[in-house]
Amino acid sequence: MFKLTSLNLNGIRSAARKGVEAWLEKASPDCICVQEIKAQAPDIEGSFDTLAGLKGHFHYAEKKGYSGVGVYTKHEPSDVIVGFDGGEFDAEGRYVELRFDTPTQKLSIISSYFPSGSSGPERQDAKFRFLAAMYPHLHALKQAREFVLCGDINIAHQEADLKNWKGNKKNSGFLPEERAWMTQLTTEGGIVDVYRQLQPDTTDACYTWWSNRGQAYANNVGWRLDYHLATPALANKARSEAIYKDEKFSDHAPITIAYEGLLG
Repeated sequence: MFKLTSLNLNGIRSAARKGVEAWLEKASPDCICVQEIKAQAPDIEGSFDTLAGLKGHFHYAEKKGYSGVGVYTKHEPSDVIVGFDGGEFDAEGRYVELRFDTPTQKLSIISSYFPSGSSGPERQDAKFRFLAAMYPHLHALKQAREFVLCGDINIAHQEADLKNWKGNKKNSGFLPEERAWMTQLTTEGGIVDVYRQLQPDTTDACYTWWSNRGQAYANNVGWRLDYHLATPALANKARSEAIYKDEKFSDHAPITIAYEGLLG
């Protein structure tokens, strides 16, 4: 089984202090996609270029202490693609794609950090621009290769994906337009929400993020914001899923999916 994990670290240095590397050594994924590393190349080099024996590949934000994504892997990629839009969002460090191509297969593992719109209208507009750019990108990618995109999507798709859905209908992360984007991606877009393929009915068990405000974590007032989004052929290889909540490395929980024969 190929174990693929996704985790928003909310700062790689912070997560390291909270024991994420020791957990990785125990959990032993083949690959982990991380988001919000909040670090630049000088912070990573010599300190975090490998984690638990996995080699990292990164897309850094231009702004210090902001965003940034990475993929740590046991397997050597045939190519690494940094960024996807050539502009606004590449400056924010939101996309790194590792290609594992062979003569018989074109396959990518992607780590992506979708913008949050919760700080105000300006960032919500940016989020909509990001979604508008990402949809055709994934559509074109799907025509050319198989892929799994792991990431903090910052959208709860359905009512089952957050505790307080009634109170969040007008809030970023559960807006009708955001949910419609996810619906379009997973219907006519032909991309599979792998967790929901394996667990179509969970509610309380599905959350991957909890606000730091109040007693959200203690009361499990959570949201499912972290996804594996895959082409159907790769989604069909998924066998089991686990959201790890025994330790807390950030405000997100790691979600791991085991795929049968993902690479070769």
